[in-house]
Amino acid sequence: MDDRKKDVIRETDAEAIRLAKTLLRSARFGALAVLEPGTGAPLASRVGVATDIDGAPLILVSMLAAHTPALLADPRCSLLLGEPGKGDPLAHPRLTLVCQASRLERGSQAHARAERRYLNRNPEASLYAGLGDFSIFRLEPQRASLNGGFGRAYLLDRSDLVTAGPIVGELAASEQSAVEHMNADHLDAIANYAHHFAKAPGDGWTIAGLDADGMDLVSGNDVCRVFFPRPLVDANELRPALVEMARAARAAS
Repeated sequence: MDDRKKDVIRETDAEAIRLAKTLLRSARFGALAVLEPGTGAPLASRVGVATDIDGAPLILVSMLAAHTPALLADPRCSLLLGEPGKGDPLAHPRLTLVCQASRLERGSQAHARAERRYLNRNPEASLYAGLGDFSIFRLEPQRASLNGGFGRAYLLDRSDLVTAGPIVGELAASEQSAVEHMNADHLDAIANYAHHFAKAPGDGWTIAGLDADGMDLVSGNDVCRVFFPRPLVDANELRPALVEMARAARAAS
C-alpha cells in the first residue's frame, strides 16, 4: 500500500513549481481551513487572497468572521487555491498550502507592504481595509501539495514557493514606484505582456505587483501571471527585464 501511495506522487520538477506559483500568484480567493477554538473541529471559509512580494499568501479578515479568532487561538491553517473551469472540477489544477498564520501589526513596515500589495490586487477592499476590526494575516507556507489534474500530484517545500534573500527587500523598496510608472506610461507594453506571454485576451491590463519571478497583471476581475525569462537576482535587473520582454512581445505581434 505504501509503495502504491508513493507511486502516485510525481517528482517535483520546474514545470510543477511554475504551475504552483501560477496558482498562488494569480489567486483572487481561496478556501481557508482553520481549527475552531474550543472544539478543535475543522472550519473552512472563503477569503480574498493576495501575495506578499516573496510569495507568501496574504488575507484581509474581520474579527467578526469565525476564522479570525480561530487563527489567533491556533495559527495552524490550510489554504486551497485554484478555480475550476468547465467540465469536471477535479480535472483542473489546485494547490493546497499548509501554513502558519501571523497577524501583521498596524504601523509596521510589514503591514504597510502587505496592505499595499493586497489593495493593488483587490482595490475594492479599500472600502473596509482601514476599519479597526480588519486585520491582515500573512500565511507562512510550510509545505504544499499540488494536484495538476488527474494523475499529476506533487509535494512541494516552502523553498519551492517562497523567494528568499536580499532581492526581496530590494524589490519591495522600489516596487510601487515601478508599478505606478508602468501603469501610467506603458499600458501598451503591459497589454503586450498579457497577450504574448500569458495568452490572455482582452484589454485594460495593468500591473498589480512585481516580484523576483515575474509580474501579476489584472483587468477587472481577471488576473494573469507573467514570468520573467529568468528570476531576478538584483533589483537593478527589473527595468532591463521589462524592456527586453516588451521588445520580444512587440516583435511577436
